[in-house]
Amino acid sequence: MDNVVTHVNRFVSKQNVERLEALFDEHQPIGATSQMRPWLTTKPCRQAERSQISHVVYDSTWEKLVADVCEKDESVHSWAKNDHLGFKVRYLWNGSSRNFIPDYLIRLKNGQTLVLEVKGQDSEQNRAKRAAMDVWVKAVNEQGGFGSWCFDTVFDPSLVRDVIAVHSKQPVSV
Repeated sequence: MDNVVTHVNRFVSKQNVERLEALFDEHQPIGATSQMRPWLTTKPCRQAERSQISHVVYDSTWEKLVADVCEKDESVHSWAKNDHLGFKVRYLWNGSSRNFIPDYLIRLKNGQTLVLEVKGQDSEQNRAKRAAMDVWVKAVNEQGGFGSWCFDTVFDPSLVRDVIAVHSKQPVSV
């Protein structure tokens, strides 16, 4: 049954889209890192300099590496780990609507906001998340008013600098 729902939804979505429009949380449509509330954690963390959030919490050594790159890379203007921010994108998986919460939001000096996901291995569910994120990025860019956005996934932490470099060299479309 889940496969039928997924297939029908995919077909209906492709047939009934005149234009893309990003949907926002009706209670807090636009958030900001400056509105973050403090929270307690027992996880390892470190003070961040290029983020309005004072500390970054590490869920893995790979996420620590991304944070370290964001702190040092000259093409990064500012960044935030998407922890307690409320930034999520809905996607359909096995007939159910779910939340995709990407790992990082990185504002590049060229003006783009890079949504970055860090993954150890790929799966069908991860591909569904990426497809939903691609649609969201296209919708928010077409709608306008929120700057230029892009999305990428890193499966090898040694490639984080390369991914940031690629997006920082892309022309910004607003």
